[in-house]
Amino acid sequence: MAKEPTNTETDQPELPESPEERLPDEDGLPAAPTSHHLEEGWESTDSVPAASAAVALQEAEDRWLRLAAEYDNYRKRTTREKTESFDRGASDLVRSLIDELDDVDRLVSADPETTDYAAFRDGFALFARKLGKELGNAGLERIDPVGTKFDPNEHEAVSILTPDDPAKDDLVAATFQVGYRFRGIVIRHAKVQVWTVDGQI
Repeated sequence: MAKEPTNTETDQPELPESPEERLPDEDGLPAAPTSHHLEEGWESTDSVPAASAAVALQEAEDRWLRLAAEYDNYRKRTTREKTESFDRGASDLVRSLIDELDDVDRLVSADPETTDYAAFRDGFALFARKLGKELGNAGLERIDPVGTKFDPNEHEAVSILTPDDPAKDDLVAATFQVGYRFRGIVIRHAKVQVWTVDGQI
């Protein structure tokens, strides 16, 4: 005996099997097919940020390499410019001392049999004045602090004396070797003797 269909089975509408068999919409036109990303060869959206990150990383690396190359060129250029500037300054100083070097040659070559001591001494004094002038023009200053207050930033005490007057305490009594400043920077401390009442500086 054939089995009768149940109400549940008979009440279920038959679904269309293809887009052409789908029910029409309100305008009487067949409904647009519902696409599925898997049916259309859709690729995971996770790959899009990964690709963008890779491109951004490559661009950042390229920028870094360019900056590194530019900095290296800048460093080399500034080093070369500093060296050239120093060489120009040194050459200017040497050029200003050439005349003094000629004076030294003349003094050395003087015949002691025909040159008396007074003339030789005068020539040497002239040479010293010219040399001091040229070095002074370049920025060199003498430090000869006799009679001034002892300053450890510019003076080196190599001897002390007990003063006969307390007012001389901590003053420079004598200079054994002058010091020098070059453009405001001490390049050699003056070696001095200092008055001190208590034996301490």
